[in-house]
Amino acid sequence: MTAPATTRPDRAAQRSGHRAPLVLAGLAAGVLVFVALAVSTGSVVIPLDRTVSALVGAGTADPRLDVLVTDLRVPRAVTALLAGAALGTAGLLTQTLFRNPLAEPYVLGVSAGAGLGVALVTTLGTAGTAAAFATGGLGAAPAPGGRLGTVAAAATGAVLVLGLVLLLSRFARSVTALLVIGVMLGSVITSVVSLLLVWADPRTAQQYLVWGLGSVDGVARTELAVPAGIVLAGLVAVGLLAKPLDGLLLGDDYARTAGVDVARVRLVVLVVAAVLVGTVTAFCGPIGFLGIAVPHLARAAVGTSRHRVLVPATALTGALVGLACAVVAHPPGAGTVVPLNVVTSLVGAPVVIAVLLRSRRLGGRAW
Repeated sequence: MTAPATTRPDRAAQRSGHRAPLVLAGLAAGVLVFVALAVSTGSVVIPLDRTVSALVGAGTADPRLDVLVTDLRVPRAVTALLAGAALGTAGLLTQTLFRNPLAEPYVLGVSAGAGLGVALVTTLGTAGTAAAFATGGLGAAPAPGGRLGTVAAAATGAVLVLGLVLLLSRFARSVTALLVIGVMLGSVITSVVSLLLVWADPRTAQQYLVWGLGSVDGVARTELAVPAGIVLAGLVAVGLLAKPLDGLLLGDDYARTAGVDVARVRLVVLVVAAVLVGTVTAFCGPIGFLGIAVPHLARAAVGTSRHRVLVPATALTGALVGLACAVVAHPPGAGTVVPLNVVTSLVGAPVVIAVLLRSRRLGGRAW
Protein backbone atom coordinates (compact mmCIF):
# COMPACT_ATOMS: atom_id res chain seq x y z
CA MET A 1 0.00 0.00 0.00
CA THR A 2 2.82 2.42 0.78
CA ALA A 3 5.08 1.55 -2.17
CA PRO A 4 3.55 3.97 -4.70
CA ALA A 5 3.82 6.86 -2.21
CA THR A 6 7.47 6.20 -1.53
CA THR A 7 8.38 5.99 -5.20
CA ARG A 8 6.80 9.31 -6.20
CA PRO A 9 9.64 11.49 -4.88
CA ASP A 10 12.16 9.20 -6.56
CA ARG A 11 10.35 9.51 -9.86
CA ALA A 12 10.13 13.28 -9.48
CA ALA A 13 13.85 13.41 -8.74
CA GLN A 14 14.59 11.26 -11.77
CA ARG A 15 12.50 13.53 -14.01
CA SER A 16 14.25 16.64 -12.72
CA GLY A 17 17.60 14.89 -13.11
CA HIS A 18 16.91 14.15 -16.78
CA ARG A 19 15.46 17.63 -17.31
CA ALA A 20 18.26 19.64 -15.70
CA PRO A 21 21.03 19.04 -18.31
CA LEU A 22 18.70 20.02 -21.14
CA VAL A 23 17.58 23.16 -19.31
CA LEU A 24 21.15 24.17 -18.47
CA ALA A 25 22.22 23.63 -22.08
CA GLY A 26 19.27 25.69 -23.29
CA LEU A 27 20.09 28.51 -20.87
CA ALA A 28 23.74 28.52 -21.96
CA ALA A 29 22.68 28.70 -25.60
CA GLY A 30 20.29 31.53 -24.75
CA VAL A 31 23.10 33.45 -23.07
CA LEU A 32 25.22 33.18 -26.23
CA VAL A 33 22.34 34.37 -28.39
CA PHE A 34 21.64 37.37 -26.19
CA VAL A 35 25.34 38.27 -26.04
CA ALA A 36 25.20 38.62 -29.81
CA LEU A 37 21.97 40.64 -29.59
CA ALA A 38 23.39 42.92 -26.90
CA VAL A 39 26.43 43.62 -29.07
CA SER A 40 24.46 44.18 -32.25
CA THR A 41 21.68 46.44 -30.92
CA GLY A 42 21.88 50.07 -29.87
CA SER A 43 21.92 53.49 -31.44
CA VAL A 44 23.88 51.95 -34.33
CA VAL A 45 22.54 48.55 -35.36
CA ILE A 46 25.25 46.09 -36.41
CA PRO A 47 24.15 43.17 -38.62
CA LEU A 48 24.23 39.87 -36.78
CA ASP A 49 26.68 38.29 -39.23
CA ARG A 50 29.17 41.09 -38.61
CA THR A 51 28.52 40.87 -34.88
CA VAL A 52 29.28 37.15 -34.79
CA SER A 53 32.36 37.74 -36.93
CA ALA A 54 33.60 40.37 -34.46
CA LEU A 55 32.89 38.14 -31.45
CA VAL A 56 34.95 35.29 -32.88
CA GLY A 57 37.84 37.66 -33.57
CA ALA A 58 37.49 38.11 -37.32
CA GLY A 59 36.38 41.74 -37.13
CA THR A 60 33.51 43.50 -38.92
CA ALA A 61 35.45 44.76 -41.98
CA ASP A 62 34.75 48.30 -40.73
CA PRO A 63 37.29 49.89 -38.36
CA ARG A 64 34.65 52.14 -36.81
CA LEU A 65 32.38 49.21 -36.02
CA ASP A 66 35.34 47.27 -34.65
CA VAL A 67 36.01 50.06 -32.15
CA LEU A 68 32.31 50.25 -31.27
CA VAL A 69 32.15 46.52 -30.64
CA THR A 70 35.38 46.06 -28.69
CA ASP A 71 35.34 49.26 -26.63
CA LEU A 72 31.63 49.75 -25.92
CA ARG A 73 29.32 46.90 -26.86
CA VAL A 74 31.30 43.89 -25.60
CA PRO A 75 32.06 45.49 -22.19
CA ARG A 76 28.38 46.38 -21.89
CA ALA A 77 27.27 42.83 -22.68
CA VAL A 78 29.81 41.27 -20.30
CA THR A 79 28.81 43.69 -17.54
CA ALA A 80 25.12 42.84 -17.99
CA LEU A 81 25.96 39.12 -17.94
CA LEU A 82 28.01 39.43 -14.76
CA ALA A 83 25.48 41.67 -13.01
CA GLY A 84 22.57 39.34 -13.76
CA ALA A 85 24.46 36.23 -12.67
CA ALA A 86 25.74 37.88 -9.48
CA LEU A 87 22.42 39.37 -8.38
CA GLY A 88 20.48 36.21 -9.21
CA THR A 89 22.91 34.04 -7.24
CA ALA A 90 22.96 36.47 -4.31
CA GLY A 91 19.16 36.39 -4.32
CA LEU A 92 19.21 32.59 -4.20
CA LEU A 93 21.57 32.72 -1.21
CA THR A 94 19.38 35.14 0.74
CA GLN A 95 16.16 33.25 -0.02
CA THR A 96 17.78 30.02 1.16
CA LEU A 97 19.33 31.62 4.24
CA PHE A 98 16.11 33.29 5.38
CA ARG A 99 13.87 30.53 3.96
CA ASN A 100 11.70 33.28 2.51
CA PRO A 101 10.69 33.38 -1.18
CA LEU A 102 10.51 37.19 -1.09
CA ALA A 103 13.96 37.78 0.40
CA GLU A 104 16.38 39.68 -1.80
CA PRO A 105 20.09 40.49 -1.46
CA TYR A 106 19.47 44.19 -0.81
CA VAL A 107 17.93 43.39 2.60
CA LEU A 108 21.50 43.01 3.88
CA GLY A 109 21.95 46.79 3.58
CA VAL A 110 25.13 46.44 1.52
CA SER A 111 23.71 48.24 -1.50
CA ALA A 112 22.54 51.09 0.72
CA GLY A 113 26.06 51.29 2.15
CA ALA A 114 27.48 51.55 -1.37
CA GLY A 115 25.04 54.35 -2.11
CA LEU A 116 26.08 56.14 1.07
CA GLY A 117 29.72 55.96 0.06
CA VAL A 118 28.95 57.51 -3.32
CA ALA A 119 26.74 60.16 -1.73
CA LEU A 120 29.44 61.14 0.76
CA VAL A 121 32.11 61.49 -1.92
CA THR A 122 29.92 63.48 -4.27
CA THR A 123 28.25 65.79 -1.76
CA LEU A 124 31.00 66.33 0.82
CA GLY A 125 34.05 65.92 -1.43
CA THR A 126 35.92 68.60 -3.29
CA ALA A 127 34.41 70.49 -6.19
CA GLY A 128 36.80 68.66 -8.49
CA THR A 129 35.59 65.29 -7.29
CA ALA A 130 31.95 66.25 -7.78
CA ALA A 131 32.68 67.64 -11.22
CA ALA A 132 34.54 64.48 -12.21
CA PHE A 133 31.62 62.37 -11.05
CA ALA A 134 29.22 64.60 -12.94
CA THR A 135 30.96 63.71 -16.20
CA GLY A 136 29.90 60.07 -15.84
CA GLY A 137 26.19 60.19 -16.58
CA LEU A 138 23.94 57.35 -17.59
CA GLY A 139 25.26 55.58 -20.64
CA ALA A 140 28.34 57.79 -20.86
CA ALA A 141 32.02 57.01 -20.38
CA PRO A 142 32.95 58.76 -17.10
CA ALA A 143 36.23 60.54 -16.58
CA PRO A 144 38.84 58.19 -15.11
CA GLY A 145 39.12 60.05 -11.81
CA GLY A 146 35.37 60.29 -11.31
CA ARG A 147 34.77 56.71 -12.37
CA LEU A 148 37.39 55.18 -10.12
CA GLY A 149 36.36 57.47 -7.27
CA THR A 150 32.75 56.37 -7.58
CA VAL A 151 33.67 52.67 -7.61
CA ALA A 152 36.05 53.06 -4.67
CA ALA A 153 33.47 55.00 -2.63
CA ALA A 154 30.74 52.45 -3.33
CA ALA A 155 33.02 49.53 -2.49
CA THR A 156 34.15 51.17 0.76
CA GLY A 157 30.60 51.86 1.86
CA ALA A 158 29.54 48.31 1.04
CA VAL A 159 32.45 46.79 2.97
CA LEU A 160 31.80 48.93 6.05
CA VAL A 161 28.11 48.02 6.15
CA LEU A 162 28.99 44.36 5.59
CA GLY A 163 31.31 44.52 8.58
CA LEU A 164 28.54 46.04 10.69
CA VAL A 165 26.06 43.37 9.59
CA LEU A 166 28.52 40.60 10.40
CA LEU A 167 29.18 42.15 13.80
CA LEU A 168 25.49 42.36 14.62
CA SER A 169 24.88 38.85 13.28
CA ARG A 170 26.90 37.49 16.21
CA PHE A 171 24.16 38.76 18.56
CA ALA A 172 21.16 37.83 16.38
CA ARG A 173 19.39 34.78 17.72
CA SER A 174 17.65 33.89 14.48
CA VAL A 175 17.81 34.58 10.77
CA THR A 176 14.54 36.50 11.11
CA ALA A 177 16.20 38.91 13.51
CA LEU A 178 19.11 39.26 11.12
CA LEU A 179 16.68 40.00 8.30
CA VAL A 180 15.02 42.77 10.31
CA ILE A 181 18.44 44.18 11.27
CA GLY A 182 19.44 44.38 7.62
CA VAL A 183 16.19 46.13 6.68
CA MET A 184 16.57 48.64 9.51
CA LEU A 185 20.18 49.38 8.58
CA GLY A 186 19.15 49.96 5.00
CA SER A 187 16.39 52.33 6.09
CA VAL A 188 18.71 54.36 8.31
CA ILE A 189 21.37 54.61 5.61
CA THR A 190 18.78 55.63 3.00
CA SER A 191 17.60 58.40 5.32
CA VAL A 192 21.15 59.67 5.72
CA VAL A 193 21.61 59.68 1.94
CA SER A 194 18.37 61.65 1.55
CA LEU A 195 19.65 64.27 4.00
CA LEU A 196 22.91 64.55 2.10
CA LEU A 197 21.06 65.07 -1.16
CA VAL A 198 18.90 67.80 0.39
CA TRP A 199 22.04 69.78 1.22
CA ALA A 200 23.90 68.93 -1.95
CA ASP A 201 24.37 70.99 -5.07
CA PRO A 202 21.38 70.32 -7.39
CA ARG A 203 23.64 69.13 -10.22
CA THR A 204 25.42 66.70 -7.95
CA ALA A 205 22.13 65.43 -6.53
CA GLN A 206 20.81 64.91 -10.04
CA GLN A 207 23.89 62.90 -11.02
CA TYR A 208 23.51 60.74 -7.91
CA LEU A 209 19.89 60.06 -8.80
CA VAL A 210 20.97 59.08 -12.32
CA TRP A 211 23.55 56.71 -10.83
CA GLY A 212 20.76 55.21 -8.73
CA LEU A 213 18.84 54.25 -11.87
CA GLY A 214 21.45 51.61 -12.68
CA SER A 215 23.47 51.18 -15.86
CA VAL A 216 25.75 48.61 -17.47
CA ASP A 217 27.30 51.14 -19.85
CA GLY A 218 29.95 52.75 -17.68
CA VAL A 219 32.41 49.86 -17.23
CA ALA A 220 35.41 50.23 -19.52
CA ARG A 221 37.11 47.26 -21.13
CA THR A 222 40.20 47.80 -18.98
CA GLU A 223 38.07 47.64 -15.81
CA LEU A 224 36.24 44.41 -16.58
CA ALA A 225 38.84 42.14 -15.01
CA VAL A 226 38.02 43.33 -11.48
CA PRO A 227 34.24 42.67 -11.39
CA ALA A 228 34.64 39.55 -13.54
CA GLY A 229 37.21 38.05 -11.16
CA ILE A 230 35.15 38.82 -8.06
CA VAL A 231 31.88 37.54 -9.51
CA LEU A 232 33.43 34.33 -10.86
CA ALA A 233 35.10 33.65 -7.52
CA GLY A 234 31.78 34.23 -5.77
CA LEU A 235 29.96 31.85 -8.10
CA VAL A 236 32.57 29.13 -7.50
CA ALA A 237 32.19 29.62 -3.74
CA VAL A 238 28.41 29.27 -4.00
CA GLY A 239 28.82 26.08 -6.05
CA LEU A 240 30.96 24.60 -3.29
CA LEU A 241 28.22 25.42 -0.77
CA ALA A 242 25.53 23.44 -2.60
CA LYS A 243 25.18 20.65 -0.02
CA PRO A 244 25.17 22.92 3.08
CA LEU A 245 22.62 25.16 1.35
CA ASP A 246 20.33 22.16 0.89
CA GLY A 247 20.58 21.60 4.63
CA LEU A 248 19.81 25.24 5.48
CA LEU A 249 16.77 25.13 3.21
CA LEU A 250 15.29 22.36 5.37
CA GLY A 251 15.97 24.20 8.63
CA ASP A 252 18.82 24.71 11.05
CA ASP A 253 17.99 21.63 13.13
CA TYR A 254 18.03 19.34 10.09
CA ALA A 255 21.25 20.95 8.86
CA ARG A 256 22.96 20.30 12.20
CA THR A 257 21.90 16.66 12.20
CA ALA A 258 23.37 16.40 8.68
CA GLY A 259 26.72 17.63 9.98
CA VAL A 260 26.50 21.24 8.72
CA ASP A 261 28.20 23.92 10.80
CA VAL A 262 25.22 26.28 10.60
CA ALA A 263 26.94 29.32 12.10
CA ARG A 264 29.95 29.07 9.80
CA VAL A 265 27.88 28.42 6.67
CA ARG A 266 25.57 31.31 7.53
CA LEU A 267 28.58 33.61 7.86
CA VAL A 268 30.02 32.49 4.53
CA VAL A 269 26.64 32.92 2.83
CA LEU A 270 26.33 36.46 4.18
CA VAL A 271 29.82 37.39 3.03
CA VAL A 272 29.49 35.91 -0.46
CA ALA A 273 26.03 37.43 -1.07
CA ALA A 274 27.18 40.83 0.16
CA VAL A 275 30.35 40.78 -1.94
CA LEU A 276 28.39 39.89 -5.07
CA VAL A 277 25.84 42.65 -4.47
CA GLY A 278 28.45 45.20 -3.44
CA THR A 279 30.52 44.53 -6.56
CA VAL A 280 27.55 45.00 -8.88
CA THR A 281 26.44 48.15 -7.06
CA ALA A 282 29.93 49.63 -7.16
CA PHE A 283 30.27 49.22 -10.92
CA CYS A 284 26.65 49.48 -12.11
CA GLY A 285 24.71 51.23 -9.37
CA PRO A 286 21.81 49.55 -7.56
CA ILE A 287 19.87 47.24 -9.90
CA GLY A 288 16.52 46.13 -8.53
CA PHE A 289 14.28 43.08 -8.90
CA LEU A 290 16.82 40.71 -10.47
CA GLY A 291 17.87 39.34 -7.09
CA ILE A 292 14.31 38.44 -6.12
CA ALA A 293 12.93 37.34 -9.49
CA VAL A 294 15.76 35.31 -11.07
CA PRO A 295 15.87 32.49 -8.46
CA HIS A 296 12.16 31.82 -8.99
CA LEU A 297 12.58 31.71 -12.75
CA ALA A 298 15.45 29.26 -12.32
CA ARG A 299 13.43 27.00 -9.98
CA ALA A 300 10.57 26.95 -12.46
CA ALA A 301 12.98 26.08 -15.28
CA VAL A 302 14.77 23.14 -13.61
CA GLY A 303 11.88 21.97 -11.43
CA THR A 304 14.00 21.32 -8.34
CA SER A 305 15.33 23.07 -5.24
CA ARG A 306 18.56 21.07 -5.07
CA HIS A 307 21.34 23.62 -5.12
CA ARG A 308 23.69 21.39 -7.08
CA VAL A 309 21.41 22.07 -10.05
CA LEU A 310 19.83 25.33 -8.92
CA VAL A 311 23.07 27.29 -8.49
CA PRO A 312 24.27 26.98 -12.11
CA ALA A 313 20.69 27.38 -13.34
CA THR A 314 20.30 30.60 -11.36
CA ALA A 315 23.62 31.99 -12.59
CA LEU A 316 22.72 31.24 -16.22
CA THR A 317 19.17 32.55 -15.83
CA GLY A 318 20.49 35.73 -14.23
CA ALA A 319 23.00 36.21 -17.03
CA LEU A 320 20.26 35.66 -19.62
CA VAL A 321 17.82 38.06 -17.95
CA GLY A 322 20.55 40.67 -17.42
CA LEU A 323 21.47 40.54 -21.10
CA ALA A 324 17.81 40.70 -22.14
CA CYS A 325 17.28 43.78 -19.96
CA ALA A 326 20.37 45.39 -21.50
CA VAL A 327 18.98 44.74 -24.99
CA VAL A 328 15.62 46.30 -24.08
CA ALA A 329 17.37 49.28 -22.44
CA HIS A 330 19.09 50.08 -25.76
CA PRO A 331 16.33 50.18 -28.39
CA PRO A 332 17.66 49.55 -31.91
CA GLY A 333 18.31 52.78 -33.78
CA ALA A 334 17.27 54.98 -30.85
CA GLY A 335 19.56 57.67 -29.52
CA THR A 336 18.40 57.31 -25.93
CA VAL A 337 19.04 54.74 -23.21
CA VAL A 338 16.19 53.48 -21.04
CA PRO A 339 17.19 53.40 -17.34
CA LEU A 340 18.00 49.81 -16.44
CA ASN A 341 15.87 49.77 -13.29
CA VAL A 342 12.83 50.67 -15.38
CA VAL A 343 13.37 47.53 -17.46
CA THR A 344 14.16 45.24 -14.50
CA SER A 345 11.01 46.43 -12.72
CA LEU A 346 8.90 45.48 -15.72
CA VAL A 347 10.52 42.03 -15.71
CA GLY A 348 10.69 41.43 -11.96
CA ALA A 349 7.38 42.80 -10.68
CA PRO A 350 5.19 40.21 -12.48
CA VAL A 351 7.39 37.42 -11.12
CA VAL A 352 7.03 38.70 -7.54
CA ILE A 353 3.24 39.03 -7.96
CA ALA A 354 3.08 35.45 -9.28
CA VAL A 355 5.10 34.20 -6.30
CA LEU A 356 2.74 35.96 -3.88
CA LEU A 357 -0.32 34.49 -5.57
CA ARG A 358 1.08 30.93 -5.71
CA SER A 359 2.80 30.80 -2.31
CA ARG A 360 0.85 28.74 0.20
CA ARG A 361 2.82 30.04 3.15
CA LEU A 362 2.23 33.68 2.22
CA GLY A 363 -1.19 33.03 0.78
CA GLY A 364 -4.67 33.22 2.20
CA ARG A 365 -7.61 35.38 1.28
CA ALA A 366 -7.12 39.14 1.47
CA TRP A 367 -10.52 39.46 3.21
